[in-house]
Amino acid sequence: MLAATGFLTIAAFLVAVLSQRVSVFVALTVLPILAAIVVGAGGRLGELILGGFETVAPVAIMITFAVLYFCLMVDAGLFDPAVRRVVRWAGGDPLKITVGTAVLTLLVALDGDGASTFLIMVSAMLPIYRRLGMRPLVLTAVICLAAGVMNMIPWGGPTARAMAALDLTSGDVFVPVLPAMGAGIVWVLVAAVLIGRAERKRIGTVTEPGAAVPADAPGAAHAPAEAPVDRIRFWLNVALTLALVVVLLAQLAELPVVFVVAFVLALLVNRPGWEAQKDLFTRHGHSVVLVTTMIFAAGVFTGVLGGTGMIEAMARAVVGLVPEGAGGALPTLVAVTSMPLSLVFTPDAYYFGVLPVLAETSAALGGDPAEVARAAILGQMTTGFPLSPLTASTFILVGMAGVQLGAHQRFVFGWAFGTTLVMTAVALATGAIV
Repeated sequence: MLAATGFLTIAAFLVAVLSQRVSVFVALTVLPILAAIVVGAGGRLGELILGGFETVAPVAIMITFAVLYFCLMVDAGLFDPAVRRVVRWAGGDPLKITVGTAVLTLLVALDGDGASTFLIMVSAMLPIYRRLGMRPLVLTAVICLAAGVMNMIPWGGPTARAMAALDLTSGDVFVPVLPAMGAGIVWVLVAAVLIGRAERKRIGTVTEPGAAVPADAPGAAHAPAEAPVDRIRFWLNVALTLALVVVLLAQLAELPVVFVVAFVLALLVNRPGWEAQKDLFTRHGHSVVLVTTMIFAAGVFTGVLGGTGMIEAMARAVVGLVPEGAGGALPTLVAVTSMPLSLVFTPDAYYFGVLPVLAETSAALGGDPAEVARAAILGQMTTGFPLSPLTASTFILVGMAGVQLGAHQRFVFGWAFGTTLVMTAVALATGAIV
């Protein structure tokens, strides 16, 4: 009864989300409540939902302040000098422009928000591509690859969802895959070189006065000497961000606490006045609310399905279907299939509907659920999200660049799947997945 209800609930959730008949928020909350009533757990709904909220609360807090922190840093111009230097270095060489696009995207994508990354990068680089006669398709492909790998950061969508769905920490999911992520970044740079070399062969190197730093590039308007106080703030922001990264990688404190403290310090440096702070919350608050409401809605879904025993019952049913001796290959199978599945499942459907069952199945077979979570973020909505038709930010990317979605997918799919395969190989070699 429990397993059947669980499978029906997940099937209804997937149908509802993929058909877009109801919002993800409604599907994540209403369907598990109905399922709890069906299995006779209606009287425990308050306990189950509160238990789910307690599970996801640290993730929601971390995401809230991480997004606000990096949005503040973008507004403060932390990445502007890097943009100006990369554009000047690239000049009129399509190869350098392509590599520079990848490097800048890796930096800008630190905010964990794909939509803002696409807005910033396309606005900054599209005029340069057009001036040199480079294809916008190259721009969307390189941004897609770089942003996809950076989406693995703990405050990015896939890792945050995996942690929330399985009640894991960034130390469980993110830190072990750091070498794989590093390999993914190297692969993206190699891909950018190969794509850029082909583009250089197609159009050659363009030498044009004024092509190096267009007026509409970020930071170009204030490229001349900055006021001393601005330089002081810039270096304080650099120091604060580097310290944040060190604390993150060394796991010196819990991430929610780290980002709360870092954000408060960043406010004191950049927006000490209340009016300026209100402006920041007004302009970026919608991004935070969209993400955190989904995380808490996921708490309802996982709290009910987990608390009633439905996930465990579904896992036992799946275990009976797995051939003897094949359980150890589950994490690798998840890693390899996660990227193609990003074209079929939305991130919410995959991480909140499919991943818990896979993780519980792995545990029943003697595996580590955290390995399944790591495997999932190697491709599902990381390398796949900027080419999936199921995510709105994909349409921001191709729409701003004037590229057809089908052409974008055909051009970048092989490169993106290659990223997943490279990261999976390194994850296997380093023991992040076995």
